[in-house]
Amino acid sequence: MTPAASRKPLGAVLIENGIISEDQLRIALLEQKASNKMLGKVLIELGFVTDSIMRDVLSENTGQTSIDLAHTVIDAETLRKVPQDIARRYNVLPLSFDEEASRLTLAMADTFNVVAVDQIRALYGGAIQVAPVLAGEADILRAIEQFYEFELSIDGILHEIETGEIDFQSLQVGNDEYSHPMVRLIDALLADAVQLGASDIHFEPEAAFLRIRYRIDGVLRQIRSLHKMYWPAMVVRLKVISNMNIAESRAPQDGRISLTLLGRQIDFRVSSQTTTHGENIVLRILDRQKGIVPLDKLGLTEESLSLLKLMLARPEGIILVTGPTGSGKTTTLYSILNHINTEAVNIMTMEDPVEYPMTLIRQSSVNESVKMGFAEGVRSMMRQDPDIILVGEIRDAATAEMALRAAMTGHQVFSTLHTNSAVGAIPRLLDIGVVPDIMAGNIIGIVAQRLIRRLCLKCKHPYSANELEKKLLNLPPGQQDVTIYRAVGCAACANHGYKGRTTIMELLKINAELEELIARRVSSHELLKAALTTGFLPLADDGTRRVLDGTTSLEEIARVVDLTERVSKLRQ
Repeated sequence: MTPAASRKPLGAVLIENGIISEDQLRIALLEQKASNKMLGKVLIELGFVTDSIMRDVLSENTGQTSIDLAHTVIDAETLRKVPQDIARRYNVLPLSFDEEASRLTLAMADTFNVVAVDQIRALYGGAIQVAPVLAGEADILRAIEQFYEFELSIDGILHEIETGEIDFQSLQVGNDEYSHPMVRLIDALLADAVQLGASDIHFEPEAAFLRIRYRIDGVLRQIRSLHKMYWPAMVVRLKVISNMNIAESRAPQDGRISLTLLGRQIDFRVSSQTTTHGENIVLRILDRQKGIVPLDKLGLTEESLSLLKLMLARPEGIILVTGPTGSGKTTTLYSILNHINTEAVNIMTMEDPVEYPMTLIRQSSVNESVKMGFAEGVRSMMRQDPDIILVGEIRDAATAEMALRAAMTGHQVFSTLHTNSAVGAIPRLLDIGVVPDIMAGNIIGIVAQRLIRRLCLKCKHPYSANELEKKLLNLPPGQQDVTIYRAVGCAACANHGYKGRTTIMELLKINAELEELIARRVSSHELLKAALTTGFLPLADDGTRRVLDGTTSLEEIARVVDLTERVSKLRQ
């Protein structure tokens, strides 16, 4: 059955949803007969429905993805994929282009317009796929005017600013804001950062210039330096779109931006901090597409994945994810929640703040102004009949006590802790003030992790490991030549030698023997010794596995994991 055959008539859907009356439909059908236009267009022209309502109804009726172009940012490179005359003729707008899949995402008023799709594919000799998404006709026409008429490249916008004056007042006005080059400059920088796979954008004012850095694959890279005169207007624009107070420049502020970039929803968490040379602004990029990874894509071995699933199968107790800031703890927790999220369970979270909205899950943010911290939040959630509770972070004794109390009363609890290793979580909890007897019976397991950079597939260079490297990799004595890889650098990875990141993990399942040792408050060394007898693999071993399979380099593992113990053993 074709999509068209399975659809209900548009008029019937609108009446069922109470959007129009039968009289209005009758009028529209008579107008349609006289004008020979599509029914949806006639209803909009008569003022019976708005463009956005029509878009949403058509999306639901046809099963097509829809997009709101009012909060969409297009980069200059994507726009060049479809000439302006073609965009106008077929009422389409290019949203994003996936180089690897050769797929162009296209906003269309009529997603079943095969002529338009064929014409655009013909521009590339049929060598690309077209993925249509539904948008309102008026929205597309407005976006064509907006994006095609103005300069969108960063260099072009900077040239435009240099040759004109900055009108601060117009930055705060919503009407025709794209005519202001500063609006386009901020949008272009945000789009550029997302396209490069950055996790953070740093705007750092110095005495005479503004430094812009992106954190890509966990490492900061300087992208641009701009004259200091641009910064006041950029601050105003960033504050306006993140709902921050533009009149306040001395106190720290937090805000949030939600935009459609490269054809998908991207959120930005914005933070401002006053420094000696002006306000420093950092944006954390929250890309939902990258933020929630399937459990089997976390980079675990089959044995580790099976162990993790075994830990998740236990109905009550607490699972801790540990690691330093920026080690991907939140991503792992969201992946776990996504794996166990079904209609049969009630999952509730208390975060600081909520990073990725998820369906079915009741998510709450810490709010100190109303005295809603982690401990108070968990206490409140316990009255909401939860099956699974996520506590964003265990920072103090009160939060630890509430999380463990929830675990003791038959709930499955997940949380994070700042420690360097899985075994190190135990002395950390003891230091916070948790009683060892309570810990021993209620901790299911501890996951410690780091994010490591992947070697660029196009330029990584193979070589034979020397004797020292073989020993660092924990290979048996006398092993023959072992091929490992080093970073080189090429155009594909911006000459850094690495592209993308993955995780290395250690999983410590708490068994009866370890519970007894915890209750006796033994040292970390003894706990580790006992864990190793159960088949526990430390982070360093998981890291060397990724070196041997060619995913990363030994230098990268040494950057994120302490290999000094192995070096000291070699010297003995």
